[in-house]
Parts: sequence; C-alpha cells; structure tokens
Amino acid sequence: MPDSVAAGLRLSPDELTRPFAPSQFDFNTTDDLEPFRGVLGQERAVQALQFGVAMPRPGYNVFVMGEPGTGRFSYVKRYLQTEAKRLATPCDWVYVNHFDEPREPRSLELAPGSASEFIDDIVHLIDNLLATFPAVFETPTYQQKKGAIDRGFNQRYDRALDLIERLALEKDVALYRDSANIAFTPMKDGKALDETEFAQLPEAERERFHEDIAVLEERLNEELSSLPQWKRESSNQLRRLNEETITLALQPLLAPLSEKYAESAGVCAYLQAMQVNLLKTVVEQLADESGSDAQRRALLMEQYCPSLVVGHHSQGGAPVVFEPHPTYDNLFGRIEYSTDQGALYTSYRQLRPGALHRANGGFLVLEAEKLFGEPFVWDALKRALHSRQLKMESPLAELGRLATVTLNPQVIPLQVKVVIIGSREIYYTLQDVDPDFQEMFRVLVDFDEEIPLAEDSLEQFAQLLKTRTTEEGLASLTSAAVARLATYSARLAEHQGRLSARIGDLFQLVSEADFIRQLAGDRVTDIGHIERALKAKETRTGRVSARILDDMLAGIILIDTQGAATGKCNGLTVLQVGDSAFGVPARISATVYPGGSGIVDIEREVSLGQPIHSKGVMILTGYLGSRYAQEFPLEISASIALEQSYGYVDGDSASLGEVCTLISALSRTPLRQCFAITGSINQFGEVQAVGGVNEKIEGFFRLCEARGLTGEQGVIIPRANVSNLMLDERVLQAVRAGRFHVYAVRQVDEALGLLLGEPAGTPDGEGRFPAGSVNERVVERLREIAEMGVEEDEARQKAPHINVKE
Repeated sequence: MPDSVAAGLRLSPDELTRPFAPSQFDFNTTDDLEPFRGVLGQERAVQALQFGVAMPRPGYNVFVMGEPGTGRFSYVKRYLQTEAKRLATPCDWVYVNHFDEPREPRSLELAPGSASEFIDDIVHLIDNLLATFPAVFETPTYQQKKGAIDRGFNQRYDRALDLIERLALEKDVALYRDSANIAFTPMKDGKALDETEFAQLPEAERERFHEDIAVLEERLNEELSSLPQWKRESSNQLRRLNEETITLALQPLLAPLSEKYAESAGVCAYLQAMQVNLLKTVVEQLADESGSDAQRRALLMEQYCPSLVVGHHSQGGAPVVFEPHPTYDNLFGRIEYSTDQGALYTSYRQLRPGALHRANGGFLVLEAEKLFGEPFVWDALKRALHSRQLKMESPLAELGRLATVTLNPQVIPLQVKVVIIGSREIYYTLQDVDPDFQEMFRVLVDFDEEIPLAEDSLEQFAQLLKTRTTEEGLASLTSAAVARLATYSARLAEHQGRLSARIGDLFQLVSEADFIRQLAGDRVTDIGHIERALKAKETRTGRVSARILDDMLAGIILIDTQGAATGKCNGLTVLQVGDSAFGVPARISATVYPGGSGIVDIEREVSLGQPIHSKGVMILTGYLGSRYAQEFPLEISASIALEQSYGYVDGDSASLGEVCTLISALSRTPLRQCFAITGSINQFGEVQAVGGVNEKIEGFFRLCEARGLTGEQGVIIPRANVSNLMLDERVLQAVRAGRFHVYAVRQVDEALGLLLGEPAGTPDGEGRFPAGSVNERVVERLREIAEMGVEEDEARQKAPHINVKE
C-alpha cells in the first residue's frame, strides 16, 4: 500500500489518548476544595432514588442496580440517612405477657422514645411490689379482720360441739376432741371408763351406752353437716379480704402508671390485666416468705416486665437499617429457648427482634447477592410486604421440624421501604422468574458504569476525591495527582469522553498512593506517588502476562513480529485473570482446499469456540459469497484456527483477522507479520468496534518492544474504537518517535492493504476487481475451485453404473 494511503489510516499520538492536565483544575491541592456529597454523573439514578423514597404508596420499594464499586451503596445509605431525619419517628414496640394465653404474647405500641421508660416503670413497680408484699398482710388491720373471720368459723364449730357435749353429759358420756378427731367415752360416777372397766359393766348397761353413743354420733354428724359450707364461707371471706387488701395496696402503685399512660389504650388494658393477675400472684408467690427476694423478683420480672422489640430516640427521625447478613432470624427475629432438665421452654421474654423490627417505619437496606443466598428469606419477605404485617415465627415450624412448644406472638403492623442493592443479572432474572417482584419493587435505580464528561464533571471529580480523602484520613492530592487519576478513570471507562463510575477502584489506588507517600515522608500525594502505585499494582498482578511474554520470546508460543507469511496473521486477545486484564497476541491461521465443506471453525468443532466467536466465523461465509462469488457457487473447504489456544474462545473481535488470513490463503499472498489486528466485521465487510482495545494494543507492543522496535510494527484497529483509546505512556512515546504505529480502518480492504503492503483492489461499476489485485486473485481462485467441483460432478454422472448381484 502506498505510504500516503497508509498515512491516512495511521493515527496521530494525540488521537491515542486524552490526558488530563493540572491546568484544567483551579486548585493547588484538594484542601482548597469544598466536599462533594452527591454521586458523580448519576443524575438518572439520583432522580429515581428520590422518587422511590418519596413515594408513599405500597409496592414502591427500590431496587438499586449497578456494578460494585460505582458508589451505589455509600450514596444510597447517605441519602436515606439524610431523608430519614426529616421523617417522623416511628412508634416503639414491646411484647408483654398474655396472662390468659401465655403462648400468644401481646404487642404494645408506645409513643416514640417511651419504650425504655415504660420498662423502667414496670421494673420500679416490681420493686414496689416486693416492698409492699407480704408486709401488707402483717398490718394490725389485716390481722384483726383475718382473726375475726377465723373466730367466726371457730365459734360456729364450737357451738355445735358444745351442744353435743351437753347432750352427752346428760347420758353420762364424755366428749373428747383434739385437732383431728372427736370421740365419745362412757362415764360412771363422773369418771371416764377405760376398756377394762367398761367390759366389767353389766351387758344391759353396755348396750345402753352403745345406743346412746350411736345417737350422739348421729346428732354430731347432723350438727357438723354444714362444716364444709362454713369452711367455704370462711375461705371466701378470707379471699375477699385478701383481694380487698391487695387492691388497696396496688392502687397507689398502679394509679400513677394508669394516669401516665392514659392515652395508650394498649398500656391501660395491660395494666388492668396485670392488676387482675396480681391478685393471684401475690397470694401464691409473694405471701409466702419461704423464697428469697431474688427468687421472687425473678418470678415477677419473668411474668410482668415487658420485652423490648424496638425503641427509638424521640427526635431521631425514621430508622435506616442495613443488614449485612440477612438470615431469616436476623431479618424477622427469633424465638429463643432455655432448657430445664433437658426440656425446652420459652416465654415472651425470649423474643428477639430482627432488622425488620428495627427498620419498621423507615428503610431497610439489603444486598441482593446475600439475600437470595439464604433459605426461606425471600418468600417470607414478600409475605410481610404484601400483608404489611410483621410476624415472628420459626421457619422450621412450617416444615414440621420444630418438636417443642413454641410461641405465636401477636403481629406488628409493618410499614417499611425495602431497598435492595444488586447486579443487573439478579434484577433481570427476578423480573423473568418472579411475577411478585415487579409488583413489590416498582422503582429501579440504575447506576451507570460510565460518567459522561460534562462542564462540571472534573470539578465534581476533584471534590469527590477531597471528600473521600477527608473521610478516610488520607493526605490531600495535588492538581497533578487529580489529573492523573482522571486519566486513569478514563482508562477504566475505555473512553476519551467519559470517566469510570467504578469509584471503588479509584479510591483503592488513592489509598495505595497515600501509603507510598507515607513511606516517602511527603506531605501531600503527588503524581509520582500515583504512578508508583500503578506500577506496583501492575507488578503484583503481572505474573501471568510476564510468563506468557517469556514464552513468546523463547519461541514456545509462536508469534512473528517481522517478515511475511501466507495464511497467517497476528490476532489480539484479552485475558482476564482475577482483577487483572491484559492483552495477548495470538496467531490466526487459515488453510483452503477444494471441496464443499465450507469454512470450518476448528474452535467450534472441538467445543472451545463460544457462540459469539462461532457467529463471527459464520459471517465470513456471507462476506466471501457476497464479495467474491457472485458469478459462481462458493464451493470451498477452509479451516480457521486460533493457534495455541487451549481454553474457551469467545467474542467476534478476531473475525477481521480471520477474513484477512482466509483471503491470504485463497490468493496465496503473504501477510506482513509486523502487524497485529483486531476488529469485528459484518457481512458487508464493514469493520465494527471491539472491547479491550487498549489492553490488546499494549499486549502486542510489549512483545515488539522486547524483541526490538523496528519502526514498521503496529496494530490495526476499527475506526469506531478510536474514541476508546487511552494508551499507556510507553506506547505513546514509541508512537511519537515513529517506532510503533496504530492504524484505524473502516473496511476489510483497508486492513488488507496494510497487511499486504499493496491495495487490495476496488471493484469497478460492474463489480470487477483490477487485474492482478489480491481481490481479483481471490475471485479467480474461487472460480477454479468451483469449476473443479463442476467437473467432478460431470465425471460422476458419466461414469457407468454397475449393479452387483450376489
């Protein structure tokens, strides 16, 4: 190709990068800047988040979509905390004992900030109960009334016995009684007879005594038949006395609480139920002085002290809760159990709240990758959001795996806005497989990976660096350092007109540069520290790329950087190893021979070629047919391979090199090996953009530099990729010195001209190529192969058919 044509395709050094200069910034160090509290270049996401937070209707929960490191999490959390301060503080919640059914604890709603105070009030009440009882039963008034009840019972009992005793004396019978028994004994001459003396009496007299005693016993039974009723009446009187005494003693203790919480119907109902239950508890537990005060206090606390679910500061605003480990228990709370002699038991005091309890009335932030890795959680979260109720239960209970008595706490009304932060893959997968997802998460906040450069983008970029260095306690940055970071950010974005939104990678570099600054003892971080940090990172992650380069230099991996060869050219690939991506040249080879197999992709045949790569190879058939085989059928057999590749191959960026290699093999014209080529083509031969163009160029440059730059070596890329160029300074220096070149092409023929060193040949109005051109030689070769196929078919048709019979 003439030098003038090649020069027209050659890119100037200024086109290979867009460096940012310190002069573009109006400061010396970032100390001169104001902090930046927003999120850089994410206006669409900011507006969506503002709408989602402000929308009060149910179902408008938020899914924040984007890649890690784009600042999505930090901005969302900061924005929610700012907005939450303006919202009303939600109510506090406690669980209390349900005295009629202890397995169903009641939930109480309290004014914001009053839950802890209410619990303290109940604890103070318990202390007062211990001080009041059983001392109240020892007062003279109580003892007198209790004595009167006892005397009333004893008097009725004694009157009945006195009557029987008088009747017995009239019949010479004595009545004996003790605490347990009543007995009758015969008397004679005023003296009770023992058994011996009684046996010596005449039989008639003994019979009379038996008859009299029998009559007396019957009369005694008649008189004492009302004894159970007397006992009942006495017990009822004593119970009423105890209740009156306890009620009078409780009144001054409970009245202040009832007055204090008069506006809370739930608290008043609980205090009334507590008063009723105390009538029994005081008699059963507090009137008995056998136990210690500590034991009695523990019993009262277990029975009456509320269990805190969530408490807020009265002026704290709405809560913002981030749950880093969203297990079922961590989100919905859990019911804990204690063991007593091997048996499990629980109570309302062992209910432990979860993140949803703490976030109720505010915002709950979750990470999608962790949320969907936990069993039971997603379905339970959807149920809670749909019913707008927060129910605490064990997920194992539904499976029938909980072999013990459990609790069924009263549900708590749920009003929370859930914000899930996740990747695009998770978002689109949920939309496809879960119809409930779209109904419950109607707001999408989409964080872009790239930031278009606007008028104020660089200023905001510098302010963002100022904010992060201040928050992390790092040294300030010079304007030269910020300019180098902006260049690095554009390199991450692979675009001269954009910055990368992967702020996390940028801050990581700033932290590493600050460490180098500390070692050097400098006050501020300058461009030199940034460059050393980049070099150190490249060294740390460069083992694989260095090994591959060594293998190329040693001839283990066959790549030529000079000379010419038929059916061979240097393609460019990108390898991703961990967080490191680097370019590696790879030889593309093609062979052509007569036949009808078409173009065989060896990578696909051995199941190493992925779908996009296979598509690129199949497009070659369409291009060859439309370009060269308009007057005859395309009857060839060809094979294409990416040599010495032993892993999966994906992407169509090799299709431009493959078509050039195939044309070289068809025309038997050698290609210059001082070039490496990348690009995708369509069926009309137009060259399309590819990814990783910077790494690809630098990968081939490193090989050429190691072997020695000749001034002829270079890389051919699609013209559409020029705006993506942000090349390393070493490459730029070589280009400026004329020792390395980068060419940009729009058509296959332009790339062919560079590789062949001569024009490929432009068709005339009738579609015929110039005589002797490469394209014309391709047409002739394809015609020859097609004619050979026709002659073979005719020969087969003329051959005699011989039928062989056995």
